[in-house]
Amino acid sequence: MPHVYADGREIELTVGKTVFDYADSLKLRVPTSCGRTGECHECIIEIKQGHSSLSKPSASESFLGDNYRLACQAYVSDSDSDVEFATLRRQPRILTKRAPRTVQLAPRATTKNDKVYIDDAPVANYTGAILGLAGDIGTTTVGLNLVDLESGSILHTSSFENPQRFGGSDVMNRISYDSGVFRGELQQTMLSAINFEIGNMVKLLGFHRRQIFDAVFVGNTTMRDILFGIDVQPIGEKPYKSLIQIEHEDRRRKTTAIDTSALSLGLRVFPKARVYSGPLIGCHIGSDIAADLLTIGIDNTQDPVMLVDIGTNTEVVIGNKDKMVAASCPAGPAFEGGQITYGMPGYEGAIESVTIQKDGIVASTIGEKAAQGICGSGLIDLLAELRRTDYMTELGVLHDNNERFVFNDNDMSLNRADISNLAQAKSANYAGQFIALRHSQQSVDDISKLFLAGGFANYINTKNARNIGFIANFPTKDIKKVGNASLEGATIMIKSTDKRRQIENIVANIEHIELETTPDFFEIFVEGCMFKPMPKEIAKL
Repeated sequence: MPHVYADGREIELTVGKTVFDYADSLKLRVPTSCGRTGECHECIIEIKQGHSSLSKPSASESFLGDNYRLACQAYVSDSDSDVEFATLRRQPRILTKRAPRTVQLAPRATTKNDKVYIDDAPVANYTGAILGLAGDIGTTTVGLNLVDLESGSILHTSSFENPQRFGGSDVMNRISYDSGVFRGELQQTMLSAINFEIGNMVKLLGFHRRQIFDAVFVGNTTMRDILFGIDVQPIGEKPYKSLIQIEHEDRRRKTTAIDTSALSLGLRVFPKARVYSGPLIGCHIGSDIAADLLTIGIDNTQDPVMLVDIGTNTEVVIGNKDKMVAASCPAGPAFEGGQITYGMPGYEGAIESVTIQKDGIVASTIGEKAAQGICGSGLIDLLAELRRTDYMTELGVLHDNNERFVFNDNDMSLNRADISNLAQAKSANYAGQFIALRHSQQSVDDISKLFLAGGFANYINTKNARNIGFIANFPTKDIKKVGNASLEGATIMIKSTDKRRQIENIVANIEHIELETTPDFFEIFVEGCMFKPMPKEIAKL
């Protein structure tokens, strides 16, 4: 009897099942965010043998080479031969980039007289190292820093794709999934992934996981609460608040920060280690943005600044250490590869930059590999170039009402539906920045610096992003990319308990703006769908 093989595992072959079905049976995780319809293009697998036993590629697989299939579209149609496949373990490149900030070392775990202390209480004998783990739990990707708490140096950085994507590509889908019959699965999936990564790090460096005595994790409100096992259903319903925030507002909690033990959470480090997460700012604006604020030094800032953390959910903060306003924008996954015909995350083979020239299109890919699709930075370039060359109007209509624009020799194209999805995702970013600027009564000229953080922000062409209204209309000299500021902020928190207390106090002075309750939100959103720069004098509009 023929079998299906993958990752050293096997199962008996049955006609009619998809390769995704077999992956489920073999307990192999394959990413997807579309419900296995073939639309998201995330479940790419490599077929090692048995092509002839599989159904012919569907139209949604036309962008893939001969050896690759979408797991959800590849059906076993013949039982004459074995089938072997391999999942693609792709590494996002974006998460290790950071803007380091020097802080005075004041860790929670210390050593004295050959003893390790946590919060001044002895907990273990000193065995040569006191380590801390800092993590940024993003909707799409996860980043971890292993930190030497005696020197403050970062010993190792790792990143991986968020394994929870099977529960949906955005926070609302994750909330729905975790609020159903499978509640708790997303938490266990994330903890398993983190524990696995801890094992890899300590093995690589020659430490023991029980030498990790402190941990800090940050994330948007949903990702954070899922990690800590808190019911996230209230976040998905009006007034869209975490249970932690509700308890804080009812004065049942002193802070929206979380502090628990590694043992109770299920984190495989020293059992008595503490696990901390910074404070929430409001609704969907989580501890990752509090971490961002530490990274950009908001605690020392007198002149107003603007922070835009770009991702599946984009957050905007404007102000200084004494007073700030904040807003959250549900941008969705379009600029991270979702809902775009040839879109993909920032992996090797993704087109990352595009220029339209007289003699054709010049494009570069990550890793200089053969083009497999186009990622967010490439999409911004493509849209800006289509406008610059008048191949597309401000309304997103292609020249001569064409249905699509081909940007690659392999017939990869941007179609009307793609442009519409990108326009709406862009407009969410536009509306958040526009309304926050107007609410703060600040013009672009009043703000000293625009900090861009998160996701693919490190790699976007700021001029192109500005020209299509993806970011506010700041001069290039006033724009600073700060990489994965959330991971850096979590690292600052692991190094300094003083900074934890400081940011808890600072976020108490942040005013949260609910975009959906803004009277003219719809008008602003419609304006933001147009591919043109944002006005500078927003405060007067």
